Amino acid sequence: MNFHKKSLEQTTELQPIERTKPSIDEARNAVKTLIRWAGDNPSREGLIETPDRVLKAYAEWFRGYEEDPSEILKKTFGEIEKYSHPVTLHDIPFESYCEHHMAPIIGTVSISYIPNGRVVGISKLARLVDTFSKRLQVQEKMTAQIAQSIYDCLQPKGVAVCVRGDHHCMCTRGVNKKGISMITHSFLGEFLNDKNLRSEFNAALEK
Repeated sequence: MNFHKKSLEQTTELQPIERTKPSIDEARNAVKTLIRWAGDNPSREGLIETPDRVLKAYAEWFRGYEEDPSEILKKTFGEIEKYSHPVTLHDIPFESYCEHHMAPIIGTVSISYIPNGRVVGISKLARLVDTFSKRLQVQEKMTAQIAQSIYDCLQPKGVAVCVRGDHHCMCTRGVNKKGISMITHSFLGEFLNDKNLRSEFNAALEK
């Protein structure tokens, strides 16, 4: 259950993470540098306000770094008449950004969990998806993070997560292959141990 925490600690030991944010002026100048590198003039009329616009966009695109998944899932409800079957939320839209090229990843997340006496509001699951997607990511990592957070915070009997993403780092550059979706899964608890539960979850995704 502590796998991801342990992995993060190990990564931090090997590659210390810079946690001091640059100043606003440093960030503005970085955008201007990129504009010049691209071959344009950051002082011309159409680009003079671009650095501030980029900073505002980044604050929205990467707001997930400021959010705590455990706070999102903290409030639960126990009056469920002993309901113990999967609770499933399909096709939650997400927009993320590839940590290798900073290009968009756009797709959907489907989540299912088996309550262990308590449930969480379904809007919280959508917010959880936003928290992890609004960071620089790889899809495999995001899939595992969403599942592990639900498993750790809600302590359900099982969790299943499926992510489908279109990666613009592949369809707008490089090999330029469009119309390809990447699919990743994470199964924990009873979903990991019960083949029938996994089959039911995957079959529901096709409906």
